[in-house]
Amino acid sequence: MKKKNILWLYLFLFASLTDIAFILEQQNELRFFSKPLIIFGLGMYFYQITKPISGTLLAKSIMAALIFSWLGDILLLWEHLFIYGIGAFLLAQVCYIIGFKVAQKAPESLQNVNFVKTFFINLPLYFMAAFVFYMVNPNLGPMRIPVIIYTLVIVSMVTTARDRYGKCNSSSFWQVFLGAFLFFISDGIIAMDKFHQPIQDAGIIIMGTYAIGQLMIVMGIRSHILQPMEK
Repeated sequence: MKKKNILWLYLFLFASLTDIAFILEQQNELRFFSKPLIIFGLGMYFYQITKPISGTLLAKSIMAALIFSWLGDILLLWEHLFIYGIGAFLLAQVCYIIGFKVAQKAPESLQNVNFVKTFFINLPLYFMAAFVFYMVNPNLGPMRIPVIIYTLVIVSMVTTARDRYGKCNSSSFWQVFLGAFLFFISDGIIAMDKFHQPIQDAGIIIMGTYAIGQLMIVMGIRSHILQPMEK
C-alpha cells in the first residue's frame, strides 16, 4: 500500500471520529464540515488504488456507489432533503449490488440455483427487515412506498454480498458481507429512530456502523482485486 494512498484513509478516519465527536457535543452545524469528508477520503483512496483497472465495471460501480453515498451524506444534513438523501443511498446500493456481482466467479445459471436453500439462508435477514418495517409502518405516511422500495434494495444488497460465499477469496467475502450488513444495521437504526421512537445515542451508532461498513466494503473489494480467487 503506497504511503500517499493511506493518507486518504487517515482523512477518512479523522473525519469519522470528528463527526462522531460533533454528534456527542451536539454541534450539528459543524457536521457540515466533517460529514462530507468521510466518504470523500474513502472514495479518493479507492480511486487511487483502482487506477490500473479504472475502466472496468467493478471499479466504476464501486466508485459510483461511493459518490452516491457521499451525495446522500450531504443531503441528509438537511431534514427537508431526507427523501433525496435516501434516494441517493438507494442508487449507491444498486451500484454496490452490481459491484458485488462482478467481484466474484461467474454466477450459476438459474437452473442450478437452489432457491429454497437460498431463501432459508437469508431468512434471518428477511425477519430483521420485516421487524423494522413492522415497527415503523404506522408512522410512515406518504413515505411508506419509498421505504418499502428502499428496504427491498438494501436487503438485496446484503443478500448479494452473502451470495459471494465460495465465489471469491474468504477475506474479500467476509469484509464485504460484514460491511454490507453494518450498512443495513445503520439504515435500520435510522428508520427506527426517525419513524418509531428516538433511540439514545442513535447518531453515534448510525455513523459508527455506517463508516465501518463502508470501509469494510472497500477493503473487501480491494482484497478481491489483489487476490481474485483462492486456488
